[in-house]
Order: sequence, then structure tokens, then C-alpha cells
Amino acid sequence: MNILCRSGAVLLLASLLAGCDPLYELLELPNPKVADQKDSDARAIGAACRYSGRSLEDCYALNPDYSKTEIYVGWREMNGYMAENEIEPVPSVLVPGAMMTPEDAAARAAAAEAAEEVAAPAPADSK
Repeated sequence: MNILCRSGAVLLLASLLAGCDPLYELLELPNPKVADQKDSDARAIGAACRYSGRSLEDCYALNPDYSKTEIYVGWREMNGYMAENEIEPVPSVLVPGAMMTPEDAAARAAAAEAAEEVAAPAPADSK
């Protein structure tokens, strides 16, 4: 009987540890998976900033929720890679917050179609 209780406790503990995300939330502990993902994201942001020719200060200002240290690590790694392979920065053409809504995209497509109809030559009359 004692062995059954122990094996049941081990199985219960193993099942709890298999799904740690809810356990971290329940105990209000920081989840290492989320922290690792956020660090990876910050490094990717830093690399993207360097590739687009942004300064570190601009990158920090545009991404205040991410670790400055990890942004710098990504920026520095990309800087070394770009220098080693003689890659030139590619400036960003998008302005933050200027993404089109679906309604804007539909309006732009309709305007382009209307402009094509106006620009198209009229069919020649054949007699």
C-alpha cells in the first residue's frame, strides 16, 4: 500500500512538472521559458536594428520593453557579421505605426484599379 502511495505521488508530481506553465502562473513565479524567449526576441531586434542602419539609442527607444543588454548583444553580433561579410545596411522604408488597415488596403486597390481603367486606351472603332 505504501508503494502505491509513493508511486501515485511521483506520478502526480511528474504530471505537474510536465505542464509547468500553469504552475508558474499559479505560484506567480517567473517562467524561464518566457524570459528566454524575450531575450531571444531582444537579440533579434538588436540584429535587425543594426542591419537597417539604426543606432543603438534609436533601437532602445523603439523597444523599451526589451533588455538593453540583449539588444546590444544582437546589434554587436550583427555588426561583426556585416563587417566580416562586407554587407551594407538596408534602411527601413516602413515608419512605425504606419501599417495599413485592411480598409486602407482595399481603398488603395480600388483606386489603383480606377486609375488603370482611366489610363487604358479606348478600343479603336473598326469600320
